[in-house]
Amino acid sequence: MISKDTIKTWVEEWLQNGDYFLVDIMMDDDRIVIEIDHADGVWIEDCAELSRFLQEKGSDELGEYELEVGSAGIGQPFKVAQQYVNHVGDEVEVVTADGKKCSGVLKSVDGRQFVVTTKEKQVPEGKKRPVLTEVDKPFSMDEVKSTKYVINFK
Repeated sequence: MISKDTIKTWVEEWLQNGDYFLVDIMMDDDRIVIEIDHADGVWIEDCAELSRFLQEKGSDELGEYELEVGSAGIGQPFKVAQQYVNHVGDEVEVVTADGKKCSGVLKSVDGRQFVVTTKEKQVPEGKKRPVLTEVDKPFSMDEVKSTKYVINFK
C-alpha cells in the first residue's frame, strides 16, 4: 500500500520543472486523485505528463490504484495560499466562520492574511443619503470556511 507522503514527494519532484503547484491529494482504497494548479490555468497535456511520470515512478505501488490527475476545479473553494495569490484582482466570495457571505475583489494577500474590497452603502459625514463606498475587509485563511473565485459572464 502506497502512502500519501510518497505520492506527495513524487508530485513535488515533477513540480520542480515548472510553475505548477500542488493543491490536493485525495486517496481512498482504490483511487488517487491529484489536483494541481497554475497561474495561467492547467493544460491537459501537463496532467497527462504528470500521470505518466507517476506511473513510471511507482509502477509497482500504483498498479492497484486508479490514478486521476487534474486541475483544481474552477469555482471550487481555494485550498492553498497560492490560489489566493493567483486570484488577486479577481472577484471572490468569502464565507466567514459564522456563515456570512462577503463578495468583492481580492485586493491583496500577505502570508495567510488577505483583503477583499467590497462595496457597501454608507452615509458620509454631513450627508443624509447613503452612497456606495469601497470598503477593505481583512480576513485570515485559517478563519474562513471558504473562499472561491466568482465566475462572471459579463
